[in-house]
Amino acid sequence: MSRHHEFTQGTRDMLPMLLGAMPFGVIFGSLAGAAGLDPLQTLGMSALVFAGSAQFIAISLLSGGAGVAVVLLTTVVVNLRHALYSASLQPYVRHLPKRWRMPLAFWLTDEAYAVVQQRYLRGDQAEHRHWYFLGAALAMYVNWLACTLIGVLFGRAIPNIGDWGLDFAMLATFIGIVVPMLRNRPQVAAALVAAGVALVCHGLPYKLGLMAAAASGIFVGVWLERCGLPAMEEGA
Repeated sequence: MSRHHEFTQGTRDMLPMLLGAMPFGVIFGSLAGAAGLDPLQTLGMSALVFAGSAQFIAISLLSGGAGVAVVLLTTVVVNLRHALYSASLQPYVRHLPKRWRMPLAFWLTDEAYAVVQQRYLRGDQAEHRHWYFLGAALAMYVNWLACTLIGVLFGRAIPNIGDWGLDFAMLATFIGIVVPMLRNRPQVAAALVAAGVALVCHGLPYKLGLMAAAASGIFVGVWLERCGLPAMEEGA
């Protein structure tokens, strides 16, 4: 397939994810001002950090008077999951020159990973698959910046937007991402264990519960894979 076809297909496949991220971006743009960031700083954070959960945690810590070291360490811990994403996709992009790998790594998000991984799992050896990656990732980047700008411009005109529960759209999106990808018993077990640990450890500071859940899920999934747990029967 041509570069243009791969790029447009990647953009098109990201559309459901864009809809889920929109309320999240608007809420961030609205709340960042209340945390002391001016419009330029808010847009700069979305442009240079481009990590929704890390950005929300950062403004929450800044509002509470946390120091720079605490903010940086906490956001690094929360974003460690991206190292797993990168490791998973590395076999498909390692042949690309650095001018490709660096921007694709920066634009890699949870949503982009879910969509792009499915493209690579098709198993074909299309020459321009990285253009699909670019289309999907760039669509989310532009969407995030646009929604942040909307939140900056109009968020203050909407009272208590952070209490509307719009962030549930992102939760629903992630459920839609994960469930279809659970194809065998180790994967299902890993997801259930991670969910349970996340609930139990929800109160841990600096979002450490997120890392505990991820580590627990990975451990259980790998252990069951090595134990040779049989695959689920068709229709199970």
